[in-house]
Amino acid sequence: MARNHKHKWAFKAGMRAGAFGWRGSAKAAARLKAAVTEIKAVRRKDPIAAAEGCVALTERIWPAFEHIDTSSGSLGTAIYRTLEQLLPLLIDAPADEPTRADWLERLRDAIVEDGVDYLSPLADRFGEIAAFPALMQHHADRDLGIVREAWADHAVYSHVQTATLTLSCLLEAGRYEDLFDLILLQKTRIWHYDKYGAYALVRQGLDDKALMVATVLLQSDNQVRGSREMQHFCEEILTRQGKTEEAYHRFGLPSAAGNTWLAMWRDLVKRYPDRDPREVLKDLIALHGRKGKWFAAAKTAGFLDIALECAADMEAAPATLMRAARDFEQTEPTFAAQVALYAIMQLLADRGYDASPLDIDEAVGYLISSSDRIQQRPWAIAQLSKLAGDTQRDDLMAKRLGFKLAEIQAASTNLRH
Repeated sequence: MARNHKHKWAFKAGMRAGAFGWRGSAKAAARLKAAVTEIKAVRRKDPIAAAEGCVALTERIWPAFEHIDTSSGSLGTAIYRTLEQLLPLLIDAPADEPTRADWLERLRDAIVEDGVDYLSPLADRFGEIAAFPALMQHHADRDLGIVREAWADHAVYSHVQTATLTLSCLLEAGRYEDLFDLILLQKTRIWHYDKYGAYALVRQGLDDKALMVATVLLQSDNQVRGSREMQHFCEEILTRQGKTEEAYHRFGLPSAAGNTWLAMWRDLVKRYPDRDPREVLKDLIALHGRKGKWFAAAKTAGFLDIALECAADMEAAPATLMRAARDFEQTEPTFAAQVALYAIMQLLADRGYDASPLDIDEAVGYLISSSDRIQQRPWAIAQLSKLAGDTQRDDLMAKRLGFKLAEIQAASTNLRH
């Protein structure tokens, strides 16, 4: 009989069925974050009770969030991150077989009832959650026939909610032949399912064959998702084989991930700590292009010469350049002056988002103040004069530059006298 680790979970009250309306994404994400904090706190004293909390939270996700608008993707991301944090707690919990069997039944029910595959990370690693060989075998066989029948019918596509659950259990149970036979039934090969076969090949020491499976799929037009996961899979194989240079150029660079250009650089530097961070940045710029977009990354990383090259590109945002000129005015005035000059150039070329003539004032101010710090005001005035002379247009930006230049020249004349 399963052991009973009772704990009164605070998160349950806020995760009732239908508790969230159409615009409840932010509130739902906050509730998930609070639930994870609570579960992790309990784990320090009772890891089995914490795992029970993971199951209880999982059961409530779809009923509670069913009516929330998912179009932005923010809720799906929050759920994915939540499950990624809780999965190790669930897998590693020192539960006995009856306790784990109970969890698996509840998780299976939650996965089947899930209307938008929120719980796919659990299904993907169901075999690991099962832990005990007998439980792996049991859940591998439960829907094996259903998946076979659905996948064998190429005339009608049938989605089986427990397909990855079944594949995961076959993999963890070591039933590779059954796994390969099932995967080969697919009408269209996709990494979402084929990855289990690839991992089975790795476990049998067939790294090169697994690499071939993944690279063929990477080149396929059918892979609408999972490309980064495939690249990481291939990267890991090559790295394990000691082919780090090939791993970096073929799969590491293209799979650099992050919400910003800087985050992409940091991701790659973290994965390849032995590589020169400066060269990593240059490689990323060469691969992805759009040099101006990399200005903030190069500046924050401390490679100011590369940042200046990026600042000169047409895609460098004037507002970003002006912030950098402000921030570096005292510590790196030579850099700040050149960046401010590029900001003025971008403004004159109408490249600023929602820019106004007042931005000219700000950029010119940073140029002059930085130049004064390095005793280069004449150079700054010469640069502004050249820009004013090269500008043939009669718009507000050009007029404002002319006005500011005249103002600065007059002030400089007064200083000399």
